[in-house]
Amino acid sequence: MVKNCHVLSLTLFLLIVSQHLYAHDCFDSAAAYQGINAIVLRAIAAKENRRCDATIAKNKNGSVDVGCMQINSVHFKELSAHGVLPDDLSEKNQCKNIYVGAWHYKKMIKKYGNTWTAVGAYHSETPHLRDAYAADVYRIWTQLK
Repeated sequence: MVKNCHVLSLTLFLLIVSQHLYAHDCFDSAAAYQGINAIVLRAIAAKENRRCDATIAKNKNGSVDVGCMQINSVHFKELSAHGVLPDDLSEKNQCKNIYVGAWHYKKMIKKYGNTWTAVGAYHSETPHLRDAYAADVYRIWTQLK
């Protein structure tokens, strides 16, 4: 019985670790695909959702943020035009969510340049919200690099 518990514990541990590692592979591949910095992408994810899971958060304005990269529902219409449905963002495997986060960050880079302003605009283009968010991500980034 004790041996079975250890095997089950090890199996669960390996499952959790493999999902975590798989998510990290997705950060690297999504960043490479978009031509963006993988460490900055990871820092954004850490700010958005430390667990990098399928969490759905409701916002005061009625929108929702979904998954590892907390993709806001205001983007659902545009994403569906590209074949990405809201349910795709809340799957247990968060790789699609990470790719969408990389896509959104790349859009901000195209608009603001490869700057901390673009990082902040991932969250909000309202200057005081954007700048506070960018500062938080910067602090996380300095710990990751």
